[in-house]
Amino acid sequence: MGFIEVKDLKVHYPIRGGLLNTIQDYVYAVDGINLSIESGKTYGLVGESGSGKTTIGKSIIGLEEITSGNVIYEGVDVTNKARSRRGQYRDYNRDVQMIFQDSTSALNPKKRIIDVIAEPMRNFFNYTPQEEKKRIIELLEIVGLNEEAMYKYPHEFSGGQRQRIGVARAVASNPKLIIADEPTSALDLSVQAQVLNFMRNIQTEYGLSYLFISHDLGVVQHMSDYIAIMHRGRFVEQGTSREIYKNPQHIYTKRLLSAIPEMDPTIRKELKAERERVEKEYQEFEDQYYDENGRVYDLRPLNDNHYVALKPAEEGGK
Repeated sequence: MGFIEVKDLKVHYPIRGGLLNTIQDYVYAVDGINLSIESGKTYGLVGESGSGKTTIGKSIIGLEEITSGNVIYEGVDVTNKARSRRGQYRDYNRDVQMIFQDSTSALNPKKRIIDVIAEPMRNFFNYTPQEEKKRIIELLEIVGLNEEAMYKYPHEFSGGQRQRIGVARAVASNPKLIIADEPTSALDLSVQAQVLNFMRNIQTEYGLSYLFISHDLGVVQHMSDYIAIMHRGRFVEQGTSREIYKNPQHIYTKRLLSAIPEMDPTIRKELKAERERVEKEYQEFEDQYYDENGRVYDLRPLNDNHYVALKPAEEGGK
């Protein structure tokens, strides 16, 4: 059991219309999600744009109103209360931080970096100015920036440097969990590797847990201990990183794996053949993966470390 548990999480958005602007239907952005994040581990959440993965992250940190379900933090239900600054909810705000995809909009352009990083520290700690400055210098050094960076503004840095500053800001409150929402998607490959390595080093040093959200299975493989594949607001596959990569079962997971870029031309040829095979399987067995309403089936266990959403055997499933 993890120190953060998400139980049957649902986030539904009403669709309104008609003369009286009444609710006609709902968008099921997240539709019954369960996950457990363990201390010091990385939980990877993968899916295409619009699959609901970012909504899960925002729901956990309190930036999205939850329709139903629960977020449990160290035994305390913090559902829809994470923005509160009182008592245990204030502690939750300190312990759970987020790195956003767009580093440009995530950093206030009117503030110097010293104030950007200091903001969460000032919210939760009573550091003296000297202690605060010392801590900021330490954080900048950890993410590979020097002391002079404190006095500059966000626009004076490259995209990769701004993302490192975002990491430093997230770590400033001494959190237990960082939700990283596509933290490297806007960066080129060499800078991606630098940022990911910084995140791994910080995890080791501070004992952090990550909820690592990405559309890129290759990046998630590099970071994660446990992975969930998300599609149409639901998990289609869930398990250890090894199980997901070595023994994918859901057609959507296979599609994502076959789409990972490969430099070797020989392997690229093999991947093309694999993509064609996966598409053929999808055409032949689509009913095994989605019900008559196009809804992903419930997860069922293959073993203790691997779950997949397939048609139940009693209904003619595999």
